[in-house]
Amino acid sequence: MNAAGTGEGVDRRFVLLFLVMLTIAAGNTALQSVLPALGRSLGVADSGVAAAFSVSALLWVIAAPFWANRSDRHGRRTMILLGLGGFTVSLLLCGVFLAAGINGWIGGSAAFLAFIAGRLIYGAFGSAAPPAVQALVAGETTREERTRALTLLASAFGLGTILGPAIAPYLILGSVGGVTIGLAGPAFFAAAFGVAVWIAVRRMLPDDRVPQGEAHGTASAYPSIGGQPTGATVAASTQSHVEPVGYLDRRIRAWVIVGLVVGHAQAMTGQAIGFLVIDRLRVAPADALQPTGIVLMMGAGAALLAQWGIIPLLNLKPRALILAGVAMSAVGCALTGLADSLYGIATAYALASLGFGFSRPGYTAGASLAVGPAAQGSVAGKITSVNGASFVLGPSIGVGLYEVDHRLPYVIAGAGLVVLLGYAWGALRDVGASSR
Repeated sequence: MNAAGTGEGVDRRFVLLFLVMLTIAAGNTALQSVLPALGRSLGVADSGVAAAFSVSALLWVIAAPFWANRSDRHGRRTMILLGLGGFTVSLLLCGVFLAAGINGWIGGSAAFLAFIAGRLIYGAFGSAAPPAVQALVAGETTREERTRALTLLASAFGLGTILGPAIAPYLILGSVGGVTIGLAGPAFFAAAFGVAVWIAVRRMLPDDRVPQGEAHGTASAYPSIGGQPTGATVAASTQSHVEPVGYLDRRIRAWVIVGLVVGHAQAMTGQAIGFLVIDRLRVAPADALQPTGIVLMMGAGAALLAQWGIIPLLNLKPRALILAGVAMSAVGCALTGLADSLYGIATAYALASLGFGFSRPGYTAGASLAVGPAAQGSVAGKITSVNGASFVLGPSIGVGLYEVDHRLPYVIAGAGLVVLLGYAWGALRDVGASSR
């Protein structure tokens, strides 16, 4: 499998696998971008909207390692089809349940409870595809090609977080056959695209029931708004898991703490941003999709700019990435909570996301550099689980604080990041020196 491109061009199978990852991320974030407006229109508490994604993320974190192990025994193609099938069925059911609430066939609360049940399918089965995709690419590339190929593959999640919110406003439908689809449209479109990709995978990928040597699937971070790839799963797919490393191991403890605080700050503020747009701009839920999409796209674009452009250009070390990123995110979060215009919200959220784009690779690289080659797989798994865990409680905490005061999740996230900055300045000094 050639991801870098040769005289024959980019391998078509790699393009297909890239499309699988892009579809999952874009479909998930497209739905997330319309959920605040949907929840408001159905009269569902904001915390109920956040709970839907927290439960899904929890199941993702639990199920992803299980499917990663099964892909080694039952074939990558089987797991990719299972994951895409779970993704598609989940979105289809979510669309049906939301449409039922929009049309008044069931109450708003009942519609959202059914929606949460649909999201459980996504968390439980959708997580089967990414580890299998990573393992398939890893198994068909040389060790020299592998890191580049897997890094490119991981960028599909980042692109999905931009494309999902960008296209969601254009997927809002009117009435079809006398049934109002409205804000449930993105779920149906994403499900239809999932079917198309499932068929393509079924036809184009060969059956591979024989385990593929040393390439193993790794648990992927939950694809969510603001959840940019960090490279942890790339490291886990390219290193042998020999030396186990605990979360509190003194070599990586400080990096894990940084990851937890940064991850929760990002999840708290990202999940509440749709509600903030509605309330600060004083727009009806149905009219909030475009401004919400603009804010989310600017945030995702800023994070990708940091990871694809600024960091390689400046060649910053892990400690410098953390200090610069946390400082920017603290200011950006505080300004987001105070902004009262679309320009102000989008600019402040982009600054916060730019900082997260610096700090996430910082603690990933810092933890990796703190241990030897034999511990790379274990450390990568720890960082990946930290990233996923942040989206289990983070969204519910952020939206719960938002219900108390609209500024609260941003003020608390900013304050927490300021405290983290002081901690990182001292705790990462020795580690940072060794990383250089």
